[in-house]
Amino acid sequence: MEKNYRAELIGLFGDPVDANPTGVMMEVAFAHDGLNYRYITMKVLPQDLKTALDGAAAAGFLGMNFTMPHKIAVIPLLDELTQAASIIGAVNTAICRNGKWTGDNTDGKGFVCALRNAGTKLENAKVLILGAGGAARAIAVECALAGVSHITVVNRTQSRGQELVEIINSRTAARADFLPWTSGLAIPSDTDILIQGTSVGLFPDSDAVVDINYDTITADMTVGDVVFCPVESLFIRKAKNRGAKVIPGLTMLVEQGVFAYELWTGHKAPTLVMYDTLAKEFE
Repeated sequence: MEKNYRAELIGLFGDPVDANPTGVMMEVAFAHDGLNYRYITMKVLPQDLKTALDGAAAAGFLGMNFTMPHKIAVIPLLDELTQAASIIGAVNTAICRNGKWTGDNTDGKGFVCALRNAGTKLENAKVLILGAGGAARAIAVECALAGVSHITVVNRTQSRGQELVEIINSRTAARADFLPWTSGLAIPSDTDILIQGTSVGLFPDSDAVVDINYDTITADMTVGDVVFCPVESLFIRKAKNRGAKVIPGLTMLVEQGVFAYELWTGHKAPTLVMYDTLAKEFE
């Protein structure tokens, strides 16, 4: 058998990126599947993004991840977008085929997959999402595309929340409305899926928790969090204590990586291996 010393290259562009553990998860997955792939984490400043992307294409990179501050800025540098990325207005994953970059957003896909894996029905479900930032936006759009009937967007800044509502109403079949985030917010009893889409509770602020009335969470709800460190956030613990089915943020983080892995490699991702690897990183 002829030896091949050239690895397929996948990269991550961002700033800062020193504390981003995605590469560890991907490298372990590549090795598990016996794939000659390498994942390279790179600090790229905003003013260097176009040069870096052109260089990646010239060097034969197969795929990329983008983290802050590049998720929006990279869009005009790509050749095409998936439907979801176009609606969300942000890209975290791209693949290069025949010299052309296609951008996608796997954040929301990962959350929807985690919900389905937990046995939660999305079709005609009513969703309430706390926050309207990047992660919340991606999740809301993917939930709408997956068939939920109604999404309530709760945010402190009305303009940002209303913008997300208008995107859902104009570009998906779901209906959405805005609810101001008041202190001790009560979760409507007909909510099927409650999603905490802000960074509140993320390490090192692990004792922080969003301001809602936790007594209004019921056992009939599925409750998810985008916070992945600690592995079980205080928000998730409070929801679990109310008897709700819970989806921790680490599950979403892994599942969005699964989508990217399968897009780049064409192989089924070793999801459990990826989960265990990231869980150890956050111990």
